[in-house]
Amino acid sequence: MHVSNDPSAPPAPLIDFDAFVAVDIRVGRVVAAEPYPEARKPAMKLEIDFGSVIGVKKSSAQITEHYTPEVLVGRLVAGVVNFPPRQIGKYISEVLTLGFPDEAGAVVLFGPDKDVPLGGRLF
Repeated sequence: MHVSNDPSAPPAPLIDFDAFVAVDIRVGRVVAAEPYPEARKPAMKLEIDFGSVIGVKKSSAQITEHYTPEVLVGRLVAGVVNFPPRQIGKYISEVLTLGFPDEAGAVVLFGPDKDVPLGGRLF
């Protein structure tokens, strides 16, 4: 399934609430970030702390247009924590870090604008 990030694309087909609830989106804090130059597209390797139940998970994210490792560490982000791990080059990405496209299509991270407990689930 391809997901379009084009704002003029029509909405996705209707789903029931159970399908939404099946996607486990949690808040975490970036505890480590470094460039991932070996990736096919420019990316960062992130370690994100999702709290005591889920723990620290790794993510590869194509967020190099707007972010440096220094500004990422300490930032709250949202991530899907129940997708299977995915091989990105030689790196295993355990969560999908979420964002929205800017006008040029570069990723702008999605996260709460106030401090919230780590591991909190989106509803």
